[in-house]
Amino acid sequence: MNTANLQLEGLLVAVAELTRLLVRKGLVDETEVELALANAELAIRADQQRMGQLSGSNADAVSFPIRFLSAALRTRKETPLSFSELACHVGQSKPGRIALPRPAS
Repeated sequence: MNTANLQLEGLLVAVAELTRLLVRKGLVDETEVELALANAELAIRADQQRMGQLSGSNADAVSFPIRFLSAALRTRKETPLSFSELACHVGQSKPGRIALPRPAS
């Protein structure tokens, strides 16, 4: 496996844990993070110039980190994150079905 891929795995888990920590401490709420991640994925997919250069699977790969972080946020807060389990879940879910969470009132 490419070393860069391994480094990205570690980075994704670290960012996911930091995000969950921010939510647990009440600095942001889960809905705000989900909205930010959904907006990030929409922005990536809306970049037609870039997406037009990629195959379907490569376009999905660009969205993978965002979808991974979203899936990690939805895990039970006390459960340690498993990269392989979350990656499998993200890989099996359908991209393009982005449900924007409603902002907190």
